[in-house]
Amino acid sequence: MSKLRDVAERAQVAVSTVSAALNGTRPVAAATKRRIEQAAAELGYRPNLLARGLQSKRTRILALLFPAPRSGFGLTEMQFATGAAEAASELGYHLLLSPENADPIEELRHLTGLGLVDGVLLMEVGLDDERPEFLSAAGVAFSMIGRTREPGSIDYADIDFAATARDAVAHVAGLGHRKLAFFNLSTDTYAAQYGPAIRAEIEFAGAARAAGIDYVDDFRPGSAEEGRQAFEELVAAHPDVTALAVMDDHAAVGVIAAVAARGWRIPEDLTLLLVLSSARVAEMFHPRLTTLEPPSAELGRLGARMLIDRLRGDAPPQQRLVPCRLVIGDSSAPPREGRTV
Repeated sequence: MSKLRDVAERAQVAVSTVSAALNGTRPVAAATKRRIEQAAAELGYRPNLLARGLQSKRTRILALLFPAPRSGFGLTEMQFATGAAEAASELGYHLLLSPENADPIEELRHLTGLGLVDGVLLMEVGLDDERPEFLSAAGVAFSMIGRTREPGSIDYADIDFAATARDAVAHVAGLGHRKLAFFNLSTDTYAAQYGPAIRAEIEFAGAARAAGIDYVDDFRPGSAEEGRQAFEELVAAHPDVTALAVMDDHAAVGVIAAVAARGWRIPEDLTLLLVLSSARVAEMFHPRLTTLEPPSAELGRLGARMLIDRLRGDAPPQQRLVPCRLVIGDSSAPPREGRTV
């Protein structure tokens, strides 16, 4: 393995000049820096991040913290992480993915106490999340993908749930539907005050009210079986529902099975929308579902850039809301007259 001295000999400069050029500890002439970088590339030299961190008090490593989802880390969640990792890499940082255990504060205390990370990027943020308060008290730089109930001056990038709900409701209302139902995330997730679950339910209700269409919620299926059961309960209580928006992909599987068991067809008898699922996930369903695709990669990039800006100096608070993108699939159609329940 090549060492700093090997690079210095290849570039015909002092070891201290190589260190300054690669670590940015002092200015180095552009031509000299290019020669050093070329020598490092030819030798396959990679700087020791831990040693550099001991010298500069910076490791240029960021941690992306996320509570491991019950159903696993899927495609949509991975897009947040890849977006953050790409943005960090472009700015000269590395991103460490760190799944949390049952005690997120203890996990944070351990991670930040090691001194291996410069800052933390939080995902899966609850309205009353304890992690921002801990990081603020510990003096650790951080930003959020998502936001708490009262984020104050904390940097965050989040979904614009108000705009997303308006787009969804406008879509079904424009097709002629007069009654929309909404299946939220699981009961446990909702009870934990997970930000997207709470905000989506509030904004969908408001958007339906503003559009003048009937609206039904208070269903929170978290699995295919719960989705099937919720759909049967919905139709029994509200047989005139012709459009349904579902936040949990697994619940949508159960809904489709229940629709088929009744002898119905999508979209002829029911317009079905996914909420906060990527278009690639929606394409895996039959028929291909209409989805409100979250700006996952963009939010990941924004969150990482905000954190790095915070590390580089006293930047003003940055707070961004980005709406989902309506991707119309094969599950949207006008309501059929005289549907048999």
